[in-house]
Amino acid sequence: MTDAYVVGSGIIDFGELYDQSFDDMLESAYLDLLEDVDHGIDPTADIDAAWYGTIDIANEGSSGSSVAHATGLFEKPITRVENACATGSDAFRNASQAVRADDCEVALVIGAEKMLDDTEGLIASAALERLWRGRGVTMPAYFGMRATRHMEEYGTTREQIAEVSVKNHENGTKYPHAHQQFECSVEDVENSPTVSYPLNLYDCCPVTDGACAVLIASEDRAREFTDDPIRHAGWGLSSDTFQRENDRALTNFPATRQASSRAYERAGIGPEDVDVAEVHDCFSITELVTYEDLGFCADGEGGRFVEEGYSHLDGETPVNPSGGLLSKGHPIGATGVAQIAEIYEQLRGEAGAIQVDDPSIGLQHNIGIGRNATGAVSCVNLLERP
Repeated sequence: MTDAYVVGSGIIDFGELYDQSFDDMLESAYLDLLEDVDHGIDPTADIDAAWYGTIDIANEGSSGSSVAHATGLFEKPITRVENACATGSDAFRNASQAVRADDCEVALVIGAEKMLDDTEGLIASAALERLWRGRGVTMPAYFGMRATRHMEEYGTTREQIAEVSVKNHENGTKYPHAHQQFECSVEDVENSPTVSYPLNLYDCCPVTDGACAVLIASEDRAREFTDDPIRHAGWGLSSDTFQRENDRALTNFPATRQASSRAYERAGIGPEDVDVAEVHDCFSITELVTYEDLGFCADGEGGRFVEEGYSHLDGETPVNPSGGLLSKGHPIGATGVAQIAEIYEQLRGEAGAIQVDDPSIGLQHNIGIGRNATGAVSCVNLLERP
C-alpha cells in the first residue's frame, strides 16, 4: 500500500450563514482549496474521486450530485459519508484508505452543514420524546451528567471545566474562521445562563453553518502539488453501545480509547509524541475527558491538565488552537474536515497567530452520538510532517 498525504485545504468562515446556500458553501470551500494548492491543480484531470461528509439537516445536499454541481466534478465517483459528529473525519479516513489502496491517486474530501435554516431536524429531533430516550434528556443533559459524574469520581472542579471554555474562546479570537470570537473568564462561564447543570451557555458549542475541503494524494503524486505534503500516519474508528445502562462510569468515552489506541499503533507512536491536537469539544467537559481518553494525562487528571496550562497554546500539548467547537462552531459534516485542515496548517507552520512551536505530529479527534448515547462513535486521525 502507498502512503497518503494531505496536499491542500480550503475553508470558509463559520457562522450564521443565512445568506449562503448549501451549494454556495461547498463551492467557496472548494475554490479556496484550489487556490491553496502550492503548485496548482487541474481539478477535472487530477482529482479521481471525492468523499462528501454531511448529515444534511437542511435537506439541501443529500447526494454526491451536490458536490458535483458545486465543483464541476461530474462523472467522478462521489461517496457520501454520514457517521454522526464524526462524519467529516470518517470521510477523510475513507478517502485516505482509497488512496492508500491505490483505488485512486488524488481524492477530494469535502464536508458541509447547514445547521440553522431548518429548525425541524436537529432541534426538534433533539427534544423529541421516544421510548428509548428519557424525557427531557437532550445532549446537554447527557454531557451534564458526565460532568457531574467526573466531579464526583475525581474531584474535578467547576472552575477546571470552565477553564476549557476560557482557553478555547481565547484561541478563537486569533482564528479568522471561528464563529464566536470573544474572550471570557471563568467567572463569565459560571455566570452565563444555565443549560443543564453544571453546564452553562459558554460550556456549549454554538449552532453553526460551515464547509471545508482537503485534498489527499498518493506518495507518487503528492509532490506534484506541494513540496511540503503532510502524511496521514495513523487512524482509528470505533463504535460503542448506545445503551446507557451498559456505560456505568460515565467518566470516559470507550470508543475514543479504542480508536486512539488503533491510531497510535498504526502510526508507531504514543500520546506523548503528539505536538498539537484538534479534539471534539462540543461541551467543555468533553475536551477535559478526552485528554484522559487520548492518553495525554491519567484518568482523573483532565482538570489539572487544563488548569496548569498543559493544553494551552503555549503548553506542552496544545489542544484546539483553532478555538475548537466551542469557539469555531460545529457544522457537523464540516467539523472533522476543518480539524484536519487546521492540523495540516499547523504541521506546515502556516497557522498564523495560533501557530504552535515546531510541531511534527498532530492529532484530530471526533466523537459522535448514537440514538440516546454520547460518544457512541469515535474517529481519530494522526498526521505527520515527513
